[in-house]
Amino acid sequence: MASPGRLPRPLLFAFLAVLCGLAFLLDIALGSVTIPFEEIVTILAGGETGHPSWRSIVVDLRLPGALTALCAGAALALGGLQMQTLFQNPLAGPYVLGINAGASLGVALVVLASSLAASAAGIYGTTIAACLGSALVLAVVLWVARYLRSNMALLLLGVMLGYATQALVSILMHLSSAQQLQSYILWSFGSFRSVTWEELALLGGVVMLGAAAAGTQLKGLNLLLLGERYARTMGLETARTRALLIVSTALLAGGVTAFCGPIAFLGVAIPHLCRGLFATGDHRVLFPACVLLGGTVALAADLLSQLPGTPLSLPLNAVTSLIGAPVVIWILVSSRSGKGAVE
Repeated sequence: MASPGRLPRPLLFAFLAVLCGLAFLLDIALGSVTIPFEEIVTILAGGETGHPSWRSIVVDLRLPGALTALCAGAALALGGLQMQTLFQNPLAGPYVLGINAGASLGVALVVLASSLAASAAGIYGTTIAACLGSALVLAVVLWVARYLRSNMALLLLGVMLGYATQALVSILMHLSSAQQLQSYILWSFGSFRSVTWEELALLGGVVMLGAAAAGTQLKGLNLLLLGERYARTMGLETARTRALLIVSTALLAGGVTAFCGPIAFLGVAIPHLCRGLFATGDHRVLFPACVLLGGTVALAADLLSQLPGTPLSLPLNAVTSLIGAPVVIWILVSSRSGKGAVE
């Protein structure tokens, strides 16, 4: 049942789906070169266009970039939703366990420590390094999690791992050349447009696997809303659920970081926007809502970062931070005023 003054949930989902589709088309149509919508439809349908360069722009650059934004936005939103529920912390995000820090360390070791290693790995050098770094941190977290009964202790472990890996990255940056620093900084800005069709297929597979794992834990997440002790009394195997949530979030966040770089704020902000929009904490509703709204906001951020109509562009992380920071501020203010950011 819809609350007074709110649209019914089916209409809200329909609205989000239309908004997501519109953002997708705009992200493909607008940029340094504006392409008419009818030409976009013709190109996507496989028809002929009077401007061959437009086909190349759409098919080789904008279409994989838009699909990457959809995958990344949905993945980070789902990862943030799981971590906020697991740790009962409204400011937790998909990177809270240090997965992005591990990816950053892997990239730093390749880009900053050895340009030869980066050349040997080819175009997939940073991606492979980020995957290995994320996997290493995940292995440490899962190993230590077997001996930690408290989710708060696990949260602190993730924070400490993040600090430790960032310290190593800072040392590597201090000892690196200007060219190596530039390469690493460009990666840290984040980008959806640098993902190729081959990389998109891998990213899509990883995100689907992580989302499928998350989808099996919706009942457990709802039980965890009332506390870990209550969840155990209801028969939930909390240790198994926690491990699955960690693996799922690692796949979602680690995959995005490996292919797109560390994308800030989306994983923290989107779950709260969905809770406010649908006025519920039910993960059966929030799961599809996060997929749609996460993809939409990521597409909007990608579009804004391209500064349509100009040859300039902005760092993607700067745009996502400008979008996400007001939401985090709202969380803090509403929590302090007693309204509660998480229902």
